[in-house]
Amino acid sequence: MLSSGSSIILGKGLSIREATVLDFQLAFKHNQLTSRQLVEFYLQEIDRLNPVLHGVIEVNPDALTQADKADDARKIKATGSLSGLHGIPILLKDNIATKDKLNTTAGSFALLDSIVPRDAGVVARLRKAGAIILGKASLSEWSNFRTDGAPSGWSARGDQGKNPYTLGNPSGSSSGSAISVAAIMAQ
Repeated sequence: MLSSGSSIILGKGLSIREATVLDFQLAFKHNQLTSRQLVEFYLQEIDRLNPVLHGVIEVNPDALTQADKADDARKIKATGSLSGLHGIPILLKDNIATKDKLNTTAGSFALLDSIVPRDAGVVARLRKAGAIILGKASLSEWSNFRTDGAPSGWSARGDQGKNPYTLGNPSGSSSGSAISVAAIMAQ
């Protein structure tokens, strides 16, 4: 059941903020939730929180289309025949190559609009499993390989990522992934 606010309730009072991937799969199975609703929820949370936290560097313009395809596949196939990641929106660190409309920049403007030859192996496996690529998570530029002087979580494209609990240093090169999961902007 989708409410007008930022709270979706699954089954017996479980909100998206508390739900696991297994909870989502059960909600899909019992027609309590669709992948489209889940993607819409996360997109709303990204719109609401990301201007302050800077955990997401880019949103996939095809995420809702991917969600609709996942919902259609779920109607055709038996739920048990689908992967546990089927229809689940995820963010990828911005140094993981995706051969789609998303940029792969490692947080740097130097790689903006570059074209990668193919999906990274992990992305190909995620797509095959039916995961929805929601977007790219921010990171320390170049995964902190280029400098010891830049603060963790800073990149030219993503700005300074902030810990959602203290708005301080998010620690580490995968800061956007941690920020986004902690703030419930993605799985």
